[in-house]
Formats: sequence, structure tokens, C-alpha cells
Amino acid sequence: MTAAVKPFAVQPGEGRSLATPTGSSVTIKVDSGTSAGTLTVLEFVTEPKDGPPLHVHRNDDELWWVLEGEYRFRAGDAEFDLPQGGMAFGPRGTPHCFRNLGDTTGRLLVITTPAGLERYFEGFAGLLPGPVDPDAFAEVGRANGIEIVGPPLALPDRS
Repeated sequence: MTAAVKPFAVQPGEGRSLATPTGSSVTIKVDSGTSAGTLTVLEFVTEPKDGPPLHVHRNDDELWWVLEGEYRFRAGDAEFDLPQGGMAFGPRGTPHCFRNLGDTTGRLLVITTPAGLERYFEGFAGLLPGPVDPDAFAEVGRANGIEIVGPPLALPDRS
């Protein structure tokens, strides 16, 4: 039985910020404890042209909301280019990735359900500082239901 979720609020600037495996940052706004296991809320600040490789979440569904910038998302066979205010969804088990298409820093709000995705980023942060052992990194993914299955999205040709 899941504990009842109590009302809560997150003020601007609140949350725990961590490095992502691609060198950008993620701020954990809502974690498993706060939401009684119902959802995780993350704010990503991604550098220009940055984004994770194609990967699969075995445990959670994921919703992406573009707060700033322009992003390309892939979920399964679908690709979406979204500006600020756009949103995309990737159900669990679907290979997906995203990429900041802009020349400036972008921001994404990411909501996953059920909660738990924050543990992946906490596990990665535990491998820092210094070079990250690929086997240890892969184990962090496996322990959190995440598997890398392909390369990052290619950048569009805008010539």
C-alpha cells in the first residue's frame, strides 16, 4: 500500500542539482519520498546540441515539457521538433532520447511515473568526480531500469 501523498509546493530555485552523464545538469524537484512513490519531477538544463543517447526506461513513463529552447525528441519511430511550451511523451519500454537543437542553453521539465528516476542521477553522481568507469555506469543504469540502446539524435542539417 502506498502512503498517502501530502500536498506540497516547490519554490523557484529549490531542489538538488546534479551533473548528468552528458555534462549538463538536472535538478530533482520532486523525488520518491516527497511524492510517496507516485512521480519524479526533474528540471534539466541542457547545453547547446546536448542530449542523452537512445535509451529505454523499463520502470517508468516519461513526459517532457520544453521550458526554454527548441528540442528534438524521438520515442519509438516517432520524432518531434518542439519549441518552448511543447510537450512529448514516451511510454516505458519505448526507446527514446532528446536533443537541444539550439545554440543556447535549454530547459526541460521531465515528469516520470511512478517515481524513482532520481535514483539513476544520484547513482551517476556517486561515480563522480573523475573519469566514470563504463561498467560502473552501465550498472547504475541496470539497477534503475535504464538501458542505452543507441546513439544520440543526429543534428538537423540547417544549411
